[in-house]
Amino acid sequence: MNAPRAWLIWTIGVFAYLVAVAQRTSFGVAGLEATERFHASAAAISFFTVLQLLVYAGLQIPVGVLVDRFGSRAMVAGGAVLMGLGQLQLAFADSVPGGVLGRVLVGAGDAMTFISVIRLVPLWFAPAKVPLVTQLTGMCGQLGQLFSVVPFALLLHSAGWTPAFLTLAAMSVVAIVLVLALLRDAPPGHPPKETGQGLRATGVSLSRAWKQPGTRLGLWSHFTVQFSGNLFAMTWGYPFLLSAQGLDAGTVSALMALFVATAIVAGPGFGRFVSKHPMRRSAMVLLITLATALAWAAVLLLPERAPLWLLVILVVVLAVGGPGSMIGFDFARTFNPSHRIGTATGIVNVGGFIAALVAIYLIGLVLDLLNASGFSDGDLYGLAPFRIALSVQFVLLALGTVLILVTRRKVRRQMAAQGIHVAPLVATLARQRRERIERRRASRSDEADEQQNSH
Repeated sequence: MNAPRAWLIWTIGVFAYLVAVAQRTSFGVAGLEATERFHASAAAISFFTVLQLLVYAGLQIPVGVLVDRFGSRAMVAGGAVLMGLGQLQLAFADSVPGGVLGRVLVGAGDAMTFISVIRLVPLWFAPAKVPLVTQLTGMCGQLGQLFSVVPFALLLHSAGWTPAFLTLAAMSVVAIVLVLALLRDAPPGHPPKETGQGLRATGVSLSRAWKQPGTRLGLWSHFTVQFSGNLFAMTWGYPFLLSAQGLDAGTVSALMALFVATAIVAGPGFGRFVSKHPMRRSAMVLLITLATALAWAAVLLLPERAPLWLLVILVVVLAVGGPGSMIGFDFARTFNPSHRIGTATGIVNVGGFIAALVAIYLIGLVLDLLNASGFSDGDLYGLAPFRIALSVQFVLLALGTVLILVTRRKVRRQMAAQGIHVAPLVATLARQRRERIERRRASRSDEADEQQNSH
């Protein structure tokens, strides 16, 4: 675990992840252009991202098994190959089936990247550094989204569809070269990778991870707090801000850049909170869920377009959901033995993307139905139809909240059986307040005694 080499390995892995995030989110700023290029409806455009996310979510657990068997280097390089082919296909596609095929390849390659990069961290860094490096991995990966909403968007609007997507394919080529040349699975002298366990053992491990309530709490936490930001960044945020809210392209790009910057800045704060208050992780998840619902309600209930300051608040709240969803992985780590953490992590990582693909598709479907009924007055992406379509999110937010509360109750019963009791949050806050008051009184009393003794 030579420190300079470990950081080099991590940098190469993070670059590959950054490229994957750029590929994943690139279609989110191309929705209007895709509608014209493919002569597609809103539901068809949403299907691009839905199928991509379905492929991504469906491959999480198989990828976890494969990366244990073949190593991160092979999986990250293979993922970059698939994403490069996908963007190459999309660059020249002129029909919905051709475009969908490209996004499927992108989703498959993207699915192979994150888990593979995360697997490198505990192999190359000392245990005390693993939490910090894991947070840094997520933060740096978000820069890929910044690339898609600023340089890629500018290139798309200035040079056109094909050059923009060819540029993304070229980024994958760079990632492949760097990974094959410099990335290594483990430090020299590390024990070789274990052989595959077989289907039966893998099935048993998957079943046990699922039966653990802590895993399911992580899944529903990820499900609830991540999907709204995902659908905003990957599909509907750009047309909602540009067409429905009437903002210019430069302002929309600035808001999308703010989304990325907020996610990067918020990451370390969540890491510190989780380390200091491990018994209050679910409370933080519920707080983020409430903030998301309130922010959307404030924007969608207005009779007219929202002021820019309110849209800024919405973007910031949605961005917080990204690093907030990482709490789900901490549940997986806490409640599962080390040999099952990869499987549990794969289960958790499915949550937010399943919720996102459902919401993305339903929003597109509602927009099409409203347009077909004449409600939209021919404006497919108008404010009125978007206001109704985006309200689909409240159903998923409510469902996720209920599932979190039900599963948390099971987790706390399990912890109580082990002698660990979690006091109600209100009672804990009241106790902490009393302790602070008592400390201040004791401090003032000590100061008074010192002054009296000095006289």
